[in-house]
Amino acid sequence: MQLPNILKTHPFLQKLHWVADPVGYMEKAAQQYPDIFTASIVGFGDTVVFVNHPQAIQEILTNDRKKFVAVAEANRIAKPLVGEYSVFLLEGTRHKQRRQLVMPAFHGEQMQGYGQRICSIAEKAFIQLPLDQPFLAHNLTQEISLQVILQVVLGLHEGEKLQKLKHLLLQLLNLFKSSFTSSFLFFSFLQKDLGTWSPWGKFLRDREQVDELIYAEITERRQQPDPERIDILSMLMSARDDAGQAMTDQELRDQLISLILAGYETTATATAWGLYWIQKKPLVHEKLLKELATLGDFLDPMSIYRLPYLTAVCNETLRIHPVIMFCFPRVVQEPVKLLGHPLQPGTVLLASVYLTHQREDLYPQSKQFKPERFIENQFSPYEFLPFGGGVRRCIGEALALFQMKLVLATVLSRYQLALVDRQTERPQRRGFTLAPSSGVKMVITGRRARQESLVNMTTTPVC
Repeated sequence: MQLPNILKTHPFLQKLHWVADPVGYMEKAAQQYPDIFTASIVGFGDTVVFVNHPQAIQEILTNDRKKFVAVAEANRIAKPLVGEYSVFLLEGTRHKQRRQLVMPAFHGEQMQGYGQRICSIAEKAFIQLPLDQPFLAHNLTQEISLQVILQVVLGLHEGEKLQKLKHLLLQLLNLFKSSFTSSFLFFSFLQKDLGTWSPWGKFLRDREQVDELIYAEITERRQQPDPERIDILSMLMSARDDAGQAMTDQELRDQLISLILAGYETTATATAWGLYWIQKKPLVHEKLLKELATLGDFLDPMSIYRLPYLTAVCNETLRIHPVIMFCFPRVVQEPVKLLGHPLQPGTVLLASVYLTHQREDLYPQSKQFKPERFIENQFSPYEFLPFGGGVRRCIGEALALFQMKLVLATVLSRYQLALVDRQTERPQRRGFTLAPSSGVKMVITGRRARQESLVNMTTTPVC
């Protein structure tokens, strides 16, 4: 099979480089072949074609289910985590039907209720931190993200059940935080249950305990339904397909784990990157504070969400450091040409989000953090795609952006922060994502005036 711009490095060495340093791998390849190249990486078959030219990405995403199909088999690497019925792994009509059931939970008036709780969660996380004591922003944004999952997604707010599930979810989610432990997802020969002391054995037991709690919660909800609840689990349980059928317990479990996996690390990492760049760039920080000041002392979630400069800062954060490296894999269905290169059926394509966002012809001085580029220009869905694209675009995009904006606004309007280490943070693999390698070490140097009335904060929303 003829393939475009095949990398010459031995396939096994490519795989090792991809797992250990995906950014270095992609940038080195793009230096040789800027628009399209064929690589050997784990998780997608023997070879995969990386594409980062907007014209080619547009052709791929606008021909979904025709010339290029999102075949879930190419995403089987995630099955041990998300399960058989995850929207990540469903195809065709089944994927479309389940996606339609899940989507309403992330739109409409529910978002307003979610917003008040997100602000409260962020405030509680930061108010406990002492002044002038270093902390890792990534750890704190993970705590916020986990609380959002527990409260907004699962509808758990207090008690032993929440604490137990929180502990177990942290164990499960953090198991693949390094390049070494991530390799267990990419190399199937490492997936051996050698007991609780082995990484894969520990993963299986942690997953089993999380599943037990989730199934118990689903059973309890079925026995004691509450139509007033607006958490995402309750909405998924009440959803019905065109035939009037509800999701089974296993389908609910798999969708919940998918949402947890997709929402925890990604949103936490994006928010940590946002805090890093805002403190790294004093002028950006100053502009944000001025914009937030226009809202007065009461920060309404929907007003925050609509702030133009905050939106530009979040977009630039997601551009320069996209958490997810590529769109959902597509597979060629019929002989086609892409950027002049013939492709045969069965060829796996990856639209590279990271490389597209680093293109100098789209984003001059692409290594520089410049939110103004999103005010001065409009980018197409094939030039700026931090949440993927086409029929596989991230379901939780609206909630992720909402959470990111609200956390940043809540923190910046109430606290004076500073970076401890002025060295540049580098993106590093953390499971399927790219996270700041040092965790963004910061200190709180002071509290702003509007913070004074919140010291004795109760559970009342504080946005």
